[in-house]
Amino acid sequence: MSYIFCLMGKSSSGKDTVYQRLLTDYDLNLSRIVTGTTRPIREGERDGEEYFFYTDEQFQKLKAEGRIIECRSYDTVHGVWNYFTVADEKLDVTHKDYLTINTLEAYLKLRDHFGADHLIPVYLEVEDGLRLQRALDRERTQEKPRYKELCRRFLADEEDFSPENLARAKIQPIFQNVVLDDTVKQIVGYISSIQNR
Repeated sequence: MSYIFCLMGKSSSGKDTVYQRLLTDYDLNLSRIVTGTTRPIREGERDGEEYFFYTDEQFQKLKAEGRIIECRSYDTVHGVWNYFTVADEKLDVTHKDYLTINTLEAYLKLRDHFGADHLIPVYLEVEDGLRLQRALDRERTQEKPRYKELCRRFLADEEDFSPENLARAKIQPIFQNVVLDDTVKQIVGYISSIQNR
């Protein structure tokens, strides 16, 4: 059986760093799920690498065909940008194991689509004070720090990843991301145990 390992956690819990470390662990042999987006391609990006880039019309056609598994929409100053997972031949859960970073809502929709046996949650947790400090430290390095957005995201995560929501979605185990190397080692062991059962 093949699996989709869904890495989740609140902002500044270390998801991106853990994700990159897991993808480069050749023993795990995990493939990326490249999602689609309607936002414009940025300089240096390549279609099919960071995202598959779609026009609004292409997105609406996929939606009408029932091929959108999950979608997150963000109302930006440039209009609504959609980020979504497409059900197509690029996503082969019969022969490959995948790793993806998801919101809790996206995880539930993927689980509904592929079945609970294929979806394995991997949840990262960091104490809120440390997480907020990490977010502030990272934001200070930006040319134009967006502290208001940082606060909005921090508070939204409290609601999205509440203990009640995690329990309702049966999200287990929870990995405490205090020392990165230790966390990655624990998650590698966990994923290996799933792959070898």
